[in-house]
Amino acid sequence: QVQLVESGGGLVQPGGSLRLSCKASGFTFSKHVVGWHRQVPGKEREFVAHITTSGSIKNYSDSVKGRFTISRDNAKNTVYLQMNGLKPEDTAVYYCNAWTTPRAWGQGTQVTVSS
Repeated sequence: QVQLVESGGGLVQPGGSLRLSCKASGFTFSKHVVGWHRQVPGKEREFVAHITTSGSIKNYSDSVKGRFTISRDNAKNTVYLQMNGLKPEDTAVYYCNAWTTPRAWGQGTQVTVSS
């Protein structure tokens, strides 16, 4: 059973930081690209970042580039998203995903950036 479980979301003030974690199970984590998307109610799910199997290549959306950092620990079957300089427009449900067949998604974790 493929499973992705996110944690680390919460309420943070503008300019603050959060670190999201996603622990994977049920597949060979080290052989798959993994990443993060986010979604606001009523809008399409938006790409945030992904990372290749060894961590050698990372890609980010323009909206988060320079503020967010994706990383992975294959020994722990975990992918992380370090979010710095958070803005109100970063408010969304953040979903971990893996490029398995079919593609796998976590349940999501809420991030709210507000004063």
